[in-house]
Amino acid sequence: MTIGRTAWRMPLLAAGLASMACGIWLGLVRLGWSLPLPWPDQLIAHGPLMVCGFVGTLVGVERAVGFGSRWAYAAPALTASGAMTIALHRVGPFGPWLITAGSAVMVVIFAAICRRQPSLFALTMAVGAVAWAVGNVQWAAGASIYQVVFCWVAFLVLTIAGERLELNRVLRPTALAQGTFVAAMTIVVAGVAAAAWWPEPGVRLLGAGLIAATAWLARNDVARRTIRQRGVTRFMAICLLGGYAWLGAGGAMAAVFAAATPGVLYDATLHAVFLGFVMSMIFAHAPVIFPAVLGVSFTFRPISYAHVAVLHLSLMFRVVGDLVDVLGRWRVWGGLLNAAAVLLFLISTVSSINFAAMRTSHPRTSGTP
Repeated sequence: MTIGRTAWRMPLLAAGLASMACGIWLGLVRLGWSLPLPWPDQLIAHGPLMVCGFVGTLVGVERAVGFGSRWAYAAPALTASGAMTIALHRVGPFGPWLITAGSAVMVVIFAAICRRQPSLFALTMAVGAVAWAVGNVQWAAGASIYQVVFCWVAFLVLTIAGERLELNRVLRPTALAQGTFVAAMTIVVAGVAAAAWWPEPGVRLLGAGLIAATAWLARNDVARRTIRQRGVTRFMAICLLGGYAWLGAGGAMAAVFAAATPGVLYDATLHAVFLGFVMSMIFAHAPVIFPAVLGVSFTFRPISYAHVAVLHLSLMFRVVGDLVDVLGRWRVWGGLLNAAAVLLFLISTVSSINFAAMRTSHPRTSGTP
């Protein structure tokens, strides 16, 4: 794969990263940090920019690359355009509807994948895409973020679980393992659906589904074996297992606290899932995704463990600050360190790509000069 064939994907990834940067900025303002804010109503864009603008665009690019048809790039193009509209203008209906259109294209992509290759993992990701689109339609039509955010949770959990099931085919999961997988994903979807009508019981059921998903992933994922290896393989396994721990923590908090509306318990639950679980998955797959999408080489270096450690420690600070009133300030500093972890991740990823490029341009030679 050459740079010429992949250079046009870079604007999509750049838009996704810009969306993430704007989302982090707004998140810090929400926590109380004194930073400029172009429009007072822009604070509500923190979640959409992070989940739909950044992760949604990243998933869209990844799926379009794997799907192999140019029209599939409409999904990340629409979500990226919607995110930039939200980031650069007052919050209005146009940006959300662009993102909604992008999620609809994603549903079409997964429908086509299911026709090409009927499988449990493809169906799981397709259901996740439908959950995302359903939530986006409600959001674009005027629903509050807290009313649709659990649809976004289902989108990312089902997408990631489906991808892990696909990658773990080498282990040949038994009929029992597949059955328990279906049961866990069904509980997640049922919890999201129930939360639309009965918020607190629905969130508790969703929490049970997240715990079940955690148990399945921890028991059946190949990461349990690959953590014994070295280099990038072990790094990916550590990120995966750490992410599963946060998914379980988020599920436990959802089941116990049933936080269906904004507040500190809601903050702790959502960030355990979106930041602890989802970002850990991005950290784990970055050494594979970025080279595949951009057509570049990637050299793993142990310094990559730094952003992983900062992410987990900062999230612990944040969650403790949410759960313990007298330690509320920890939430503010934890949020700042969350941002630092993401920045370190970007620096580490770019430097690993540049290091690989330098090694390719100046290979070592053997023998005497």
